[in-house]
Amino acid sequence: MKWTINKRLILLGFILFLSFILNLSLGSVHIPLTSVIEILIGKSTSNDAWNNIIWHFRMTKALTCILAGSALSLAGLLMQTLFRNALAGPDVLGLSSGASLAVSLIFLGSSAGFSIGVLSAWSVVSAASLGCAFVFVLVMWVARKLRDDTALLIVGLMIGATASSIVSVLQYLSNANDQQAFMIWTFGSLGGLNWTEILILAVILVAGVTTSISQLKSLNGWLLGDLYAGSLGINVKLARSVMIFCACILTGAVTAFCGPIAFVGLAVPHLCRMIFKTHDHKLLIPAVVVGGSTLLLLCDIIAQLPGNDYVLPINAITALIGAPVVISIILQRKRIAI
Repeated sequence: MKWTINKRLILLGFILFLSFILNLSLGSVHIPLTSVIEILIGKSTSNDAWNNIIWHFRMTKALTCILAGSALSLAGLLMQTLFRNALAGPDVLGLSSGASLAVSLIFLGSSAGFSIGVLSAWSVVSAASLGCAFVFVLVMWVARKLRDDTALLIVGLMIGATASSIVSVLQYLSNANDQQAFMIWTFGSLGGLNWTEILILAVILVAGVTTSISQLKSLNGWLLGDLYAGSLGINVKLARSVMIFCACILTGAVTAFCGPIAFVGLAVPHLCRMIFKTHDHKLLIPAVVVGGSTLLLLCDIIAQLPGNDYVLPINAITALIGAPVVISIILQRKRIAI
């Protein structure tokens, strides 16, 4: 039986649904899968505490996986389209590094000889957002000066390298406790968001998806080069700015609320192109949104190690899965251009 594109997308959505239910059933407290389904459809269960666990702890974590995975995957698709390079990811412009630098000032500043704020959940989110915003403004300024996307890519990598070097200096000057707290943040976390933060992340994702869909003609034309896109009547400067803006707000929001999460935005667009065998963004945008959600849910399931009381760092799992995928695809294609 030959699977059509629509059937593949439906199958991917079904896998997302199963991953979502399975994710809700796992944790330090064992809740039967049937009870999870009963709770979701509003039926009463034999243990009232299970309702609280599902709705106030596991549901927020599962929704964070869906939103963060979708946002990072869409940002990765936009960056790979902009640079026409398979190795471009959502953090290629140095946004994650800028956020890490700002957060390091919160965690490591006092022990390094200065302090810029009180350590709290919202101060970390605010610092990460400001760090991403600063790098975004810098990248947009550079983009106006440079017409070459490859040069912009190199500048973004250099911005990231500069920020990382400053973080290394701060780590060297700080004490062990502050270093450990900052290191835990860099591992990424999907379980610390409340409903207000999830709503903010959802609004940003919807805005990013809506804007990307409105640029379908520009995205498809850009694959053959900015000169070809311009010959189609596309405003090249505007399209370029929109792609950078969408990728920045999506990556910045996830980094601010969840910390830096690697490889999801890099691997998912590759997987979707391989599964659906297309470069048409009309299909790729919904595919990467669903695929990114599914992959991060599966990574979180693996990280929870069923039967144990601890959770592995999400970045470790995404790297273990994402890196081999990217390597295998590049070896098959024998090139890095998309």
